Amino acid sequence: MTLRSKSFVLVALALAVAGCAGRNTHDLLSQTSVAAPAAEIAATHEIFVATTRQKATKDPRQVFDGDRSLTTSYARVDMTVPKSHQVGAIERARGSANSNPAKDFTARDVTFYDGAPQFAKAVGADIAMRGDRALVFVHGFNNGFDDGIYRLTQIAHDTKYPGTPVLFSWASSGKTTGYIYDKESANAARDDLEATLRMLAKTRAKSIDIIAHSMGTWVTMEALRQLAITGDRDLDGKLGYVILASPDIDVDVFKKQMIRYGKPDKPFAILLSGDDRALKLSSIISGDKPRVGDYGDAADLASYGVSVVDLTQAKGGDRLNHAKFADNPIMVQLLGDRLRAPAGLASEEPDPTQLNALGQGLGKAVGSVAEIVITTPFKVLTIATGG
Repeated sequence: MTLRSKSFVLVALALAVAGCAGRNTHDLLSQTSVAAPAAEIAATHEIFVATTRQKATKDPRQVFDGDRSLTTSYARVDMTVPKSHQVGAIERARGSANSNPAKDFTARDVTFYDGAPQFAKAVGADIAMRGDRALVFVHGFNNGFDDGIYRLTQIAHDTKYPGTPVLFSWASSGKTTGYIYDKESANAARDDLEATLRMLAKTRAKSIDIIAHSMGTWVTMEALRQLAITGDRDLDGKLGYVILASPDIDVDVFKKQMIRYGKPDKPFAILLSGDDRALKLSSIISGDKPRVGDYGDAADLASYGVSVVDLTQAKGGDRLNHAKFADNPIMVQLLGDRLRAPAGLASEEPDPTQLNALGQGLGKAVGSVAEIVITTPFKVLTIATGG
C-alpha cells in the first residue's frame, strides 16, 4: 500500500470512528433532575471509581475530564437503568439533553472520597456486603469519564454480576484525534491500576475479576506484568477472571508481556474479531503491525496459556465491530454465565456440550445465526448459535 493510499484509509477510518461517536459532549450529570416512577426503573447500580483524570472544573457535569492527574482520585456514581433497557444497549440522552430515567441510563448521585483510605473503607464494605467479589473494568481509547461509567453499568446489569463494580478510568481525551495522547495516558496509569488492584486485594474480596477493553488492555497487561515482577502476580490468590476484549496491543509486545507474566493459573481470555475496524486504524498508526484484537492466529496466542474467543462471525452493535463483548446480546449472556461462577471454581477447559446448548438457546432467543470459535491451550471449540 502506498503512503498516499495509507493516508486515505487513515482519514476514512478516522471519519468512520468520529461518525460512530456521534456526541459533542461528555456530560454525565443532567442540568436538571427528571423524575421517573419507580416502576419504570429496573435497577440502581453503585459504580465505585478510581481515576487518574482531573476533576472537571470547566464543566462540572463531566465530573472528571480528560486531563491527567499525577494522583488517583476516588468516587462513587449511583446509576439507574430503565425497565425498557435492551441487553447489549446503552440507552442515553443525546447531546446535552437531560437524561430521562424512564428511558435512559441516568447518573443519580456522585460521592467523592477524600483519599485512598476512605475509598478503601467504602468499597471494602460494599464488597463484603455483596459476596466478596469485585469486577474491575478498564475502558479503552476515545472514552470520556461518562463512557466508562455507562459501559460498566451496562456490563454489571446485563451479566447480572454478583459483586461490586469498580471502574478504573484513565485519562483518555475522549477525542478521535487523541490516539497518541491516550497511549501516553495509558502508560502513565500503570502504577495507579496496580495500586488499585492491591488496594482491592486488602479487602475481604475473595475474587477480583478484570475486564479490559481496547487500549485499556495495555494498562491492564502492564499492571499484571508489574505484579509478576514483584512476585505477586495473582494478588495473593485473589485474582479471578482476566478478560481482554479487542486488545489494542502489538502482538509481539503482548507475547513479551505474557512471557514475563507466565502462564495463567486462572481463566484468562482474549476476545478478538477479524472485522474490528477500530483496530485496523490502530494497526495503520502503528506501522501496519497486527494488534492482538484482530490477530488471525488464535493457536499462537493460546500457546501462552490463554483462551482465545473469535467473534468475527458475531454481529457487532455498531459499524466498527469494536465492542462485541458488551453490545452483542449472545456474547453478553455467555460472559455473564461465565462470570457468575467464581474463577476458582471454573474449569480451565470449557465444556463443549454446555457451550453448544447455551449457544443454540441464545441464538434462538435473539434470532441470530453465527459461530463463536474458542481456542484453548487444549482444543478448539465452536459454539453454533441459532439454527
